[in-house]
Amino acid sequence: MSDQNGADELDIDEEEDVSARERLEAEADRAVTEFDEGVVDLLAWVLDTETRARIYVYLRQHPASTSDEVAEGTGLYPSTVREALAQLHEEDTVDRHKRESAGAGNNPYEYDAIAPSSLVRGVVGQVQAQLNTVFNLDQKLSDTEDDADAPDPVRITVEEDEKDTE
Repeated sequence: MSDQNGADELDIDEEEDVSARERLEAEADRAVTEFDEGVVDLLAWVLDTETRARIYVYLRQHPASTSDEVAEGTGLYPSTVREALAQLHEEDTVDRHKRESAGAGNNPYEYDAIAPSSLVRGVVGQVQAQLNTVFNLDQKLSDTEDDADAPDPVRITVEEDEKDTE
């Protein structure tokens, strides 16, 4: 009889382990989703739209993807993805190259997103100029020449991280 009780206790322990593991995995998935949403919100500001931000994040996670793969992975309409990728490529935010294929037929473009440090470096000058305009507002409004040669109070530099180049 003790064998049966021991087996019952083992089954309960295994069920609790599985249940705890499932809860932990669900919480981890939720945390990743919330983190991804936060990243998308920030990137939407840098890249102008949420659509472009979602595409950028997808390409960082899935390099060498075609527009159809990006559309499927992001849930965006294929035509929307193609238009956004064309704009991002024109702005040098994504790189593209033809997919290599052994057979005859259509070789679609594959896209890769630039490193985050390169993306940030591209907007730093714009942000720095806007911040300096705000900080120098008194001088600009009063039209005084006293501090005309004074350096701008805000200077932003971006250093490349070794991880970004991988």
